[in-house]
Amino acid sequence: MINKVILIGNLGRDPEIRHLESGSVVGKFPMATNENYRDKGGEWQTITEWHDVVVWRNQAERAEKMLKKGSLVYVEGKLTHRKYQDKDGIDRYVTEVVANTFRLLERREGGSGYGGSFPGDEQSNTGSSYELKSETTSEVSNSGSDEQMDDDLPF
Repeated sequence: MINKVILIGNLGRDPEIRHLESGSVVGKFPMATNENYRDKGGEWQTITEWHDVVVWRNQAERAEKMLKKGSLVYVEGKLTHRKYQDKDGIDRYVTEVVANTFRLLERREGGSGYGGSFPGDEQSNTGSSYELKSETTSEVSNSGSDEQMDDDLPF
């Protein structure tokens, strides 16, 4: 089974960081992604989807230092659902992306694609270019080479 989410979008506000009694650090921030398409009249339309992103421990501390409202960010993690009761006892349901890694992207003048190896980096739909900021080198360890992993991708 696979539960993997990859997003590239902009932060809707600065990350909200909390220090729990257990000593863990958790951060949350909303992230917007856009999808562009032409309607029946040939006009370009944009659909914006909002995603609630959660980061834990050292990722939360990095987010607090590096991310600001409007930042362009690559996020990779898993989709989670949880249920809680509000102060009135009503059940509420939340869907979140729990990120295990993120990378701050910044615009690059001239050039094409993304800095780094992202799916689809050989072709950009918007004509804009981005590159990774150098201080965002935290990675989740992979077992196997990148070449083997690329061959096994289902898309």
